[in-house]
Amino acid sequence: MQKEREMINLDAQQIVNCLSMLGLIESMRLTYQEQATIPQRNVMPLEEDKYDAFALLPAWSESLITVKAFTYFPDNYIEGKDSLASKILAFDRSNGEPLALLDGKVLTYWRTAAASALAADYLARRDAETLLICGTGNLAPYIAYAYSAIRPIRKVLIWGRDEQKARQTLDTISSSNEYQSLPSSHQFTLEVTNDVDSVLDQVDIISCVTGSDKPLFSGALIQPGTHIDLIGNHDSDKRECDSTAVQRANVFVDSKINVLAEAGDLLIPIEEGVFAAENIRAELSDLCKQTHQGRSNEEEITLYKSVGSALADLAAVKFVLREKEIF
Repeated sequence: MQKEREMINLDAQQIVNCLSMLGLIESMRLTYQEQATIPQRNVMPLEEDKYDAFALLPAWSESLITVKAFTYFPDNYIEGKDSLASKILAFDRSNGEPLALLDGKVLTYWRTAAASALAADYLARRDAETLLICGTGNLAPYIAYAYSAIRPIRKVLIWGRDEQKARQTLDTISSSNEYQSLPSSHQFTLEVTNDVDSVLDQVDIISCVTGSDKPLFSGALIQPGTHIDLIGNHDSDKRECDSTAVQRANVFVDSKINVLAEAGDLLIPIEEGVFAAENIRAELSDLCKQTHQGRSNEEEITLYKSVGSALADLAAVKFVLREKEIF
């Protein structure tokens, strides 16, 4: 009997060492074009009337099976702990053998930012050069790295409820290997802003990575041609943008089944009767397969809502395993 290969354990640093944002984005583009099965992700509240949760995200293609398990404890910051903990298990699709156990937290940051940038590659204007990041959590720096990989970003504005944390995020980006390794001609300027609405006439892309329960900006002030990227919220009673923004935009999502089960950004406008599920133009996989063209003109406002797709995990794991020559 043939001996099973030994499953490897990849920690955060081992994963980071083999990642590049542009390489990951292009690998994800190819994976999203392939046939895959993505069941609805299962997010289970751990206690009634609280946001603490445990979730499972399975997916499989013709070559690989992945399942991510994560916990979400939004109040962990009070004790100085991360709100997210995650592991991903990968199996060989041809025989079911376990291949690897991967740190899911760091890979989630990379793949989440890469997936948003991949969507923006179809939805943001080609000449988009000013990015506004709303949020100062761990994901925020990766948004800057990802968007600068697909657009000629010249300025990044950072907003947070706490100005000191916004400045810390700015410092994290400017001192990072990802930023320092950029050619000087591709390094963008960084600024902190204290008022989102006051800079909406300056920005080409807005990326929101917060846990906000109410809109962060006025949809009426969004300029024609803007791309809106909503990542932070995955609760049905919370939202990062108002109904006006949704009404004015052409809306795209990572996964209809997941977004329509979890995302208040769209569920609240649907409940208000000003938006309908049928108004969603396409999923990210449709854009990658080019069954939908994405942005159609320079004046169009586009909106991409994601809550996290297991297909993004599968795509990221495939990239890492191939870089490690495991798969």
